[in-house]
Amino acid sequence: MNVEQIREYCLSRSGAGESLPFGPDVVVFKVDEKIFLLLSLDTTPVQFNVKCDPAKAEELRDEYACVLPGYHMNKKHWNTVVVDGSVSTRLLKEWINDSYELVRKKKK
Repeated sequence: MNVEQIREYCLSRSGAGESLPFGPDVVVFKVDEKIFLLLSLDTTPVQFNVKCDPAKAEELRDEYACVLPGYHMNKKHWNTVVVDGSVSTRLLKEWINDSYELVRKKKK
């Protein structure tokens, strides 16, 4: 996935919006006023941060070299995903969906 595909996918989620509160290099995607994904515009390869259940966050980091502790985030709850081609688009979308649903459930 490239930056535009990630952006389009995030915005396709119900109630999702985007903003640039940290400057022009990071797009923030929110649902119910809560962040579910931060997308870096100035890194190669593309990278994004997603929220994750703490136990699953550790499992993903152990299993996939492209999944790292969340850069500039609470590393217990956030992962940074490097989109280097080592995992499928389906898996990237699954991680985005998981983050979106975690944030959305907190509101209810």
